Amino acid sequence: METEADQSALERARNGDLGAYNELVLRYQGRIFAKVFSLLRNRQDAEEITQDTFIRAHRVLASFRGTATFSTWIHQIGTNLARNRYWYWRRRKRDQSMSLDADLGEDPGATLHDILSDGSQGPGHEAEHNEFVTKVAECMEQLKPEHARILTMRNIRNQSYEEIAEELDLSIGTVKSRINRAREALRQLMGDEFRE
Repeated sequence: METEADQSALERARNGDLGAYNELVLRYQGRIFAKVFSLLRNRQDAEEITQDTFIRAHRVLASFRGTATFSTWIHQIGTNLARNRYWYWRRRKRDQSMSLDADLGEDPGATLHDILSDGSQGPGHEAEHNEFVTKVAECMEQLKPEHARILTMRNIRNQSYEEIAEELDLSIGTVKSRINRAREALRQLMGDEFRE
């Protein structure tokens, strides 16, 4: 249920009070970011989408009819923008970029980025990160189909060794061995400059 504070800030914001709109932004930006991040698993994209959500909402605030609460409405805008971003990347075969921050199954906290890099590239190195993401996507396409498939199952779909073994009709030992070979092939394709 919408709070009185929300209703008051919303009414003032619809009448052009930017301070009132900023109150709503401060109240909801954490929740919107958490929702968007849970969908995209990419901090930079989630930050951009969160910002875009409030910009988009402000532009159409006058047309907000109030048939839903502001909370529901702003969450729907954020969710739609996040889904659009996800499908934008999928259509361009860049879904590998979504996996860089995803846990690698039973190895909590380990990511594909950790496998290929020791993490010395900090979050402020946007250009290097984008280059890395592009290189991973290109190299995944160059892998043997069976290597690309098993890495996709493990690192993108986040399937367990047991699930992969069952789907491919292999033993767990064979699955682990193939994943290790696939990772090594990917490292080789990535080249020395991406191992630093």
